[in-house]
Amino acid sequence: MKEKPDVIFVFADQMRAQATGYAGDNNAITPNLDKLSSESIIFTNAIAGCPVCSPYRASLITGQYPHTHGIFLNDLYLQHKAVSIADAFNENGYNTGWIGKWHLDGHGRTKFTPPERRQGFKFWKAVECTHDYNHSVYYADTDRKLYWDGYDAIAQAREAARFIKEYDDKKPFALFVSWGPPHDPYDTAPENFKKLFHPEKLILRKNVPESIEDQARQWLSGYYAHIAALDYSMGIILEALKNHKRQENTIVIFTSDHGDMLGSQGHFNKQKPWDESIMVPFLLRYPAMFGKKRKVFSAPFNAPDIMPTLLSLCGIEIPETVEGKDFSKALLGLSPSPQKAAVISCYCPFGQWIRKNGGKEYRGIRTERYTYVRDLSGPWLLYDNKNDPYQLKNLCNNPDYSELQSNLDKLLDEILKETNDEFLPGEEYVKKWGYDVDENLTVPYWLLDD
Repeated sequence: MKEKPDVIFVFADQMRAQATGYAGDNNAITPNLDKLSSESIIFTNAIAGCPVCSPYRASLITGQYPHTHGIFLNDLYLQHKAVSIADAFNENGYNTGWIGKWHLDGHGRTKFTPPERRQGFKFWKAVECTHDYNHSVYYADTDRKLYWDGYDAIAQAREAARFIKEYDDKKPFALFVSWGPPHDPYDTAPENFKKLFHPEKLILRKNVPESIEDQARQWLSGYYAHIAALDYSMGIILEALKNHKRQENTIVIFTSDHGDMLGSQGHFNKQKPWDESIMVPFLLRYPAMFGKKRKVFSAPFNAPDIMPTLLSLCGIEIPETVEGKDFSKALLGLSPSPQKAAVISCYCPFGQWIRKNGGKEYRGIRTERYTYVRDLSGPWLLYDNKNDPYQLKNLCNNPDYSELQSNLDKLLDEILKETNDEFLPGEEYVKKWGYDVDENLTVPYWLLDD
């Protein structure tokens, strides 16, 4: 029997797909990720189906869609009803670990998460959520508050490197490293990275309105500084893997939970259906199976698909509770992609996307070429991303594209039916799950901490 691979799953918070050197962003300084990309499968259409922190993480952990696992807002508790990805690894002889941001406990952002609320992860150096990157709290085996030394992503990378270097168990391991940056605040990266980016020298995307260019430049300079610091941190982990005795049989994944608009389309932050919000970087290196040669995989790949695909690559049976698709055979070239499109969604507008700020519920699909989105009142957006990569021309309800729109609308209906998604108003989901929210449908997490 082939030895099961070790797994290093690293992901950032709010890092959009476009913001790396290998993706063609001339602003980005990402030499380690660029090198990793040259040895990896590059998923060019990796999607954060519900582009916000907790919903993505719950889909990563369960392989389910938000209307199934119930996490469609931030700061909720993910009940341990489904077989988690840690459960699956544990039951198949793995040691599992989590380092960094968790954001699935719902009992307060700086409160201790006891073992029974960790979805099966054993090794633990984590906290629910903090964006104080230079004074970052975490917990290990007790409820005593600990603090990362300096900028937390670098310290967490060093802890991951220590874990790899000192690991001597015969069991394989699955280690998840969850970084807080480049999520705002954007001005808190280490100074040596901040000085590399000058707002006036940045090249803005063509869909940033002139009226907000100055704000976008200020935020982007800090954003790219965080990303450069993350790239340095990724280098620490990759260096540790060089001497790992099972390096050739180690799966390395780098990705993010969602993107960031940063001025594109006149918007900031996430939850929106445009590419800057929904598309994330996704690199997968697995030398024993795929070699170390760059390969591009363009099929739409969604957050619930991560768990079944990763488990399958590790030779682990996919639990019946999983809803995502297994892409392992498609990656090997043994079958076509198991799905034509990735569904994108906002179940309940909250936070920066509240209704008075223009937020609304939507469901849509992202294919290799097109984006099509409906809100509760009907068709809303249609883009040809091949001919209009900055999504500047909305083709929705244009008579010249009526057949295309009709076909995409039918495909969306098929996916919603397949996934049992009724596409209800946000209040209906809040009522169904019995969540306490404020007048803006936001979980008042600030009341849970001391």
